[in-house]
Amino acid sequence: MLSQGVGYAILALGQIATSGGNPVLVKEIAEAASIPAPYLAKIIHALGRRGLVVTQRGVGGGVILARPATEISLFDVCVAMDDPVVTPTCMLGNATCSDDRACPAHKFWTGHRNKIYDFLRTTSVADIASFEARRRLRLGGAPLTISSQPIPRPPAPQDAGQPGTA
Repeated sequence: MLSQGVGYAILALGQIATSGGNPVLVKEIAEAASIPAPYLAKIIHALGRRGLVVTQRGVGGGVILARPATEISLFDVCVAMDDPVVTPTCMLGNATCSDDRACPAHKFWTGHRNKIYDFLRTTSVADIASFEARRRLRLGGAPLTISSQPIPRPPAPQDAGQPGTA
């Protein structure tokens, strides 16, 4: 499971990705993602130090992604936030997990950890932003953009009485 800080970082990056490249204020991100603003400010600072976002103070300032949302993986976010999920630790707590120090759970845990890593490496901030945009549309919100490209509206729900539907 990812830490709360990483979860907030992912939500915040998803919000920033929907800005179409325009700077977004931390206050606006916090409000849209339901994240405490002081905590988010610390997260944004950490993401800036790790090169995932660029911040600018003053009029017209705010936060933008340092590279396209499709090029920022959830693994990148976990590394930037020093999340324990990306540290190869032994499932049984015996120290660093390695083939040299293989415990009885090593083969099992290595396989599961690799599946988690694969998911984190193949899921991008753009995927999170698209999910959030579709969720907002279902709730009646305005369409959002990711990297200046409109997000398609989700298909209208089919009527249960029509042929071919369950």
